[in-house]
Amino acid sequence: MAILEAKGITKRFPGVLALDNVDLILNKGEVHCIVGENGAGKSTLVKILTGLLVPEHGTLTINGRNADKSLFSTVTYVPQELNLFRYLTVAENIFLPFNKTDTSSFIVNDKKIFKITEKYLEKLNMTVSPSDIVARIPVSEQQLLQVARAIARQQFNILILDEPTTSLTQQETERFFNIIKGLRDEGKAIVFISHKLDEVFSLGDNISVLRNGQLAGHSSKITDVDTAWTIHQMTGEDIDITKNYRPRVPPGEVLLDVKDLSGKGFNNISFNVRKGEILGFAGLVGAGRSEIMQTVFGFLPEKNGEVYFKNKRQKFRDTAASIKNGVIYLTEERKSHGIFPQLSVKENINVLQKEKISTLGILNFKTDVQIAKKVISEYNVKTSSHDTKIINLSGGNQQKVLIGRTMEASPQVIIFDEPTKGIDVKTKEEIYAMMQYLAEEKGIGVILISSEMEELLKCSGRIISIYNGKKAGEFEGENLNNKNILSSIIGIDKTAQGETT
Repeated sequence: MAILEAKGITKRFPGVLALDNVDLILNKGEVHCIVGENGAGKSTLVKILTGLLVPEHGTLTINGRNADKSLFSTVTYVPQELNLFRYLTVAENIFLPFNKTDTSSFIVNDKKIFKITEKYLEKLNMTVSPSDIVARIPVSEQQLLQVARAIARQQFNILILDEPTTSLTQQETERFFNIIKGLRDEGKAIVFISHKLDEVFSLGDNISVLRNGQLAGHSSKITDVDTAWTIHQMTGEDIDITKNYRPRVPPGEVLLDVKDLSGKGFNNISFNVRKGEILGFAGLVGAGRSEIMQTVFGFLPEKNGEVYFKNKRQKFRDTAASIKNGVIYLTEERKSHGIFPQLSVKENINVLQKEKISTLGILNFKTDVQIAKKVISEYNVKTSSHDTKIINLSGGNQQKVLIGRTMEASPQVIIFDEPTKGIDVKTKEEIYAMMQYLAEEKGIGVILISSEMEELLKCSGRIISIYNGKKAGEFEGENLNNKNILSSIIGIDKTAQGETT
């Protein structure tokens, strides 16, 4: 039974037709998967389905009635980016804003909301307490907390999930899917948006594909189509997702040498990265991979250890010195720590180019624009103008801007932390090709942190595994395979050094 019907939905923004005559039907008791490239119109469609935007043309009905404010209350949404009150408790995040049932007079009844919160934490098999401060709980638990907050709205019939598994381990994802299937069996309509096509085909009942703001393909039974069909509908191309992007030239001299490094969440880590290689770092979410690299870069404090760049000892806690030496870290959280969201694409590209674009503090507008146009062209950034605010670009195009900005700073070592998080299949392949080009043609040492094993194996000539903050194994050659690495990152063989397990 249809619970929501969208017909002929059209939405324009200045210079952009975001949605063009899109139809969508959501049925009770089904998981409807929506896929498409970054910028295909998924986010705009979600904002219309939740009442945040009004279409120029088309109709939207919920339970057979024209959608209005009262009906949108039956739609609940879990965004891709974490959107929590970090310094409030878990319970407060679930129930803000408080209503009459949560309060006594003007005083919040903590005991009551803590008791109700425990029901939702138990439902999602979460390990946190209602009184925990959100900033102190793991990212994976924060992501599940957003789901708990959504389903705490008792009147919801439609649940929209936007890339909900990006920070979850495989085990947590399986647990999460069981919860979603339970909600589906209760008669809820679930919208599942993801770039992970294996998850789409594991969870979905039907599928709609968006391309350039239009409905490019739909199947009422997801079992009637496959990954190849989906990618073709998304991109208009046949993309070989089995292609290997490991550098095809032997690695050269050691560029970065880390010895017995300890810091927040990790201990006694040693490794090196060579000129022209892609070195992968595998591990479960929270294993300490990002913390290791942020300490190497100088963003987090060290406890002990040494870092050498071209045999010269590096300063700790000095990110400016790292950049000057050619060691640059591209953060996983590009929206909060990578881009300057309210600045233009041009300004984001040139933020590290003070010496190139100015003389005695006076901006050279011509050089400023030339560099921006060069990066936009070379890295195939899809934007209507270099003056467009970067926040208006898709995630994949924001990542391309960050890579282009990094390359203008003449790096010798680049650390990519989850570079394809929330990015579509085609753009993923473009970023893999960029990393391969940087290693092979530019001789850059690339470090790749990823939670996707397939991604690591496609790109890395050597992989280091991290388990509970310690180096668990190092794999290359014939030992570079999924079984060995997976065993290592879950602690089955914590001492493996490239030996078959």
